[in-house]
Amino acid sequence: MKEEDHEMKRNMDLVRLILLEIENIYQSTAIYNLTIDGYDAEMVAYHCKIIHEAGLISDYKAQYADNKLYGFGVGSLTWDGNDFLDKIRDDSQWKKIKDAITEKGLPMVIETIKLVANAFISTAVTGITTSILKG
Repeated sequence: MKEEDHEMKRNMDLVRLILLEIENIYQSTAIYNLTIDGYDAEMVAYHCKIIHEAGLISDYKAQYADNKLYGFGVGSLTWDGNDFLDKIRDDSQWKKIKDAITEKGLPMVIETIKLVANAFISTAVTGITTSILKG
């Protein structure tokens, strides 16, 4: 990969993949040098850093040598991280959320994703409640 092609832009698909992977492999200690297929270590580490800053994972620590990433570790999902992941876990639901955001020209940020996911959930709950009350 050329250096000029290596831009650190936030990728919400990668954020989702990281959260899914942490949930899948976390035991009771930090996960070191988390890998996600198709993404290099620097990109995964950067996203883990900003996921930590957003409060979705409990810890993030990186080590550098010669101005390069040497390794990094991440902690577990936080309560908010678990809640956020529960809203975007399902592939088809994730696609619906992203499509709705894109169609309306909204920013692909955590707050917007949460609002759109909550709207889908509210609509589903209303439908369930209505059918229960009619039954």
